[in-house]
Amino acid sequence: MSDTPNSGRDTTQDIQEAKILSKHLDPSYHADFDGTLVAEENSGESSNSVDQATAESSLRLLGGDVHRDLYKINARSKRAKLHQRAATFSHPSDFVEPDHDGPAVHEQLVPGGFRRQFLERQSRRVSYIAAPVTRNFVSFLDLYGSFAGEDLAETDDEDAIEDEEDEEAGERRPLLPRRRSTKRLRGQGDASNVKTFFTLLKAFIGTGIMFLPKAFKNGGILFSSITLLVVSIVTSLCFHLLLQCRSQYGGGYGELGEAIGGRRLRSLILISITISQIGFVCAGLIFTADNFFSFLAAVSKSSMPVSVNALIGIQLVALVPLSFIRNISKLGPAALLADVFILIGLTYIYWYDISAIISMGGFNPTIELFNPRDFTLTVGSAIFTFEGIGLILPIQSSMKHPEHFRKLLFIVMVIITIIFTSVGFLCYGTFGDRVSVEIINNYPQSSKLVNAVQFLYALAVMVGEPVQLFPALRIIENKIFGHRSGKADTLTKWKKNLFRTSMVLVCGLISAVGATNLDKFVALIGSFACVPLVYIYPAYLHYKGVATNSAAKAGDIAMMVVGVVAMVYTTCITIARWAET
Repeated sequence: MSDTPNSGRDTTQDIQEAKILSKHLDPSYHADFDGTLVAEENSGESSNSVDQATAESSLRLLGGDVHRDLYKINARSKRAKLHQRAATFSHPSDFVEPDHDGPAVHEQLVPGGFRRQFLERQSRRVSYIAAPVTRNFVSFLDLYGSFAGEDLAETDDEDAIEDEEDEEAGERRPLLPRRRSTKRLRGQGDASNVKTFFTLLKAFIGTGIMFLPKAFKNGGILFSSITLLVVSIVTSLCFHLLLQCRSQYGGGYGELGEAIGGRRLRSLILISITISQIGFVCAGLIFTADNFFSFLAAVSKSSMPVSVNALIGIQLVALVPLSFIRNISKLGPAALLADVFILIGLTYIYWYDISAIISMGGFNPTIELFNPRDFTLTVGSAIFTFEGIGLILPIQSSMKHPEHFRKLLFIVMVIITIIFTSVGFLCYGTFGDRVSVEIINNYPQSSKLVNAVQFLYALAVMVGEPVQLFPALRIIENKIFGHRSGKADTLTKWKKNLFRTSMVLVCGLISAVGATNLDKFVALIGSFACVPLVYIYPAYLHYKGVATNSAAKAGDIAMMVVGVVAMVYTTCITIARWAET
């Protein structure tokens, strides 16, 4: 019999044996965890007699070398009971569920079970070491499976079916089964502060940054800079209100809406999320088509036989099969490549603009401090750029120390505000009134480097479109089909595929309509869909569910009023400006 407490013996077996052995052991003593015998406290004894009891080595007892292991069995049973009590009375929020991706206990007891567990652990360890960057980025994409805190992943149903098949197959299944969905891993909250910091940067820095130079022209360089700063501060405040609601009620964005405002508010939140995500995809389709058009024109050095709308249609051919992907993690390599291309594009923009401003000896003389005619378009574009509220709650849930999230969010908001403002400021300062919606078109089209950056950036936006479309597809799909998986029913699967195809085609039609005025289209999406998500709903949730004093309630009401006025006014003005063109 081994002296180590955890030598492979089952805890339940130790407890049963201890019950039998306790009948034959000296009731005045119990074995402590280090092997010494300590006097047992008896309720009938006085405290003085207990204090005078001294520890003896079990080897000093008569026959102690023979009976030592018997007392140790009793000690292990007491330790097991203590652990059970600690787990029972510990606070639920402090409990972290262990990783159960490996075989369960009953699976390990069958022939080959321990071998299967060993091989699976080894393969998991090697894969984690081999591809840390990809693993972290796939974890980021998994957040889109719980976008706005909603359960949008379909893989759970598929895993349940595979579990049933495994039970039927028994030992016929392979030693290394396919890893389960990472949804449970997200719930464990194991992301470090550093990983959370970069995940937040990924969540905010996307295609919207490319629309800021034209937004600076619409509002003027001074007004646009102030607008971005104000939008950043107000957005951070609304994030704080939403996190306060989450700390009290828990759950995702839609669940908070249902818990505080009922099912109707939950539906409104999901509708706004769906509209905003579809808007992001449509803006990406237009931006990609325009840049591909400019790239092909520069490379061929002749009139283009393909129109922008035709290039939108070509993108749909690639987007339809990508929309059939149920597990968003499979888009990880493409989305990671997209972020690399965006980083290359931003680096070139900074380098060229700073060099051009230095060579010109100052800013372009055509810049304006304030544009009274089109300044409302700047507001919508700024809100569009800062819209990342759908990933705030999932990112916080993924943290190992969620109490540090507010500080990290503040730091990230400061950084992205500097990046967004500097890109718009430098591009408008460099090109003045000649600045284009597709900012890369302003750079020398005869340069091979510019052509390469333009192509890579357009490609980056295109491969990111399925990721943006995923939440909208799953929200509508859950409403129509529920959580039924197409893996069990081929007819359901192809109904879903037909639905996803039709959604992609709808995005194409909307893009064709908005292709002539991309800046106004972006401003419209920001004003109509993003303002409620970022400003109105969080303030309302805080007002109804968290605010207790009159000052907090007054602040929430003021935020809601400003949000409604901004949404209605900027939306109407944007539509009016669009109608004039």
